[in-house]
Amino acid sequence: MARAPGLSVRLKLTLSYAGFLMLAGALLLGAVWLFLLRYVPDRLMIVPGSTGGEITGPFPIRSNLLQVFAPRAAAVLGILLIVGLLGGWILAGRMLAPLTRITEATRLTESGSLSHRIELSGPSDEFRELADAFDAMLARLEAHDAEQQRFAANASHELRTPLAITKTLLDVARNNPDRDDGDLVERLRAVNARAIDLTEALLLLSRADQRSFPRERVDLSLLAEEAVETLLPLAEKRGVSIETAGDVSFTCGSQALLLQLTTNLVHNAIVHNLPANGTVWITTRADRDRTVLTVENTGERLGPRVVSTLTEPFQRGTERVHSDHGGVGLGLAIVKSITQAHDGILTLTPRLTETGGLRITVDLPAAH
Repeated sequence: MARAPGLSVRLKLTLSYAGFLMLAGALLLGAVWLFLLRYVPDRLMIVPGSTGGEITGPFPIRSNLLQVFAPRAAAVLGILLIVGLLGGWILAGRMLAPLTRITEATRLTESGSLSHRIELSGPSDEFRELADAFDAMLARLEAHDAEQQRFAANASHELRTPLAITKTLLDVARNNPDRDDGDLVERLRAVNARAIDLTEALLLLSRADQRSFPRERVDLSLLAEEAVETLLPLAEKRGVSIETAGDVSFTCGSQALLLQLTTNLVHNAIVHNLPANGTVWITTRADRDRTVLTVENTGERLGPRVVSTLTEPFQRGTERVHSDHGGVGLGLAIVKSITQAHDGILTLTPRLTETGGLRITVDLPAAH
């Protein structure tokens, strides 16, 4: 947006300092003049012979005082003006020096650099708070930019994989006309279904990040029951038992997204469980201001470092990527995004027991 050029902040502060100093000096000189007018008579009568000379009339005191006071007062105001301009320019420069560093950092950010920091030293004041806030913002932007780059690279790789498999299958079928078309169609169908699932997951992740959804009062306990009912055949097929418990827990948000969150958590707990006789525990709890959904499962023993990466897109842990039910690697990433879109807190904790597994807690604001 084009704007007309104006005075710099430093010049404005300089003029303000000089103007205030001139005003204070003028008021002080005015007070001195009023004091002199009050206690000095207009004329002074001198008794003949008291001064050693012959004075026959009154002596004009005020007029002579004005002639002496006025030039000196003007000189004082001139000196105050010079001192105010020079001192104000120097003081304004020192005061605005941190702002200059912040402006330079902003210009570097505008050019695309996010790795620099202001790191303003000195005591805590308004400029220091502004610089620290700017550094924190740059750190978040840099982390977000790096995450987006990793996400774009991983998404491209994941989307390219089914396309490459499809191309390979079609090339093999073209070079071998006697190949069974039924097996080819079935494999192409599986690859296409995976590509569709990945695309839908990416769209859902984008929708949650943009927070473009209506909000309503939602009971997490009902969503948990619905998710369990949907995934019960998969749990029975894999020999996993599901236990649900908890209270009616209301929060405010999108019912579709929160159902997707709950379904992803339950699906993750079923798929990444023990090979046999695994267990999933689902509980809901309602406090005064918070609503908590907890999904806990047995499974492989995970370290804190592995757990800290599970919510990143396309991260499936160590052995999970080789599973037939590994999914597209966006399950917990979607859970994290939906939780943040609902102003909640997602916590992943490894279970330090013989049966291993993971404990996931979603803490959301309660709906009153």
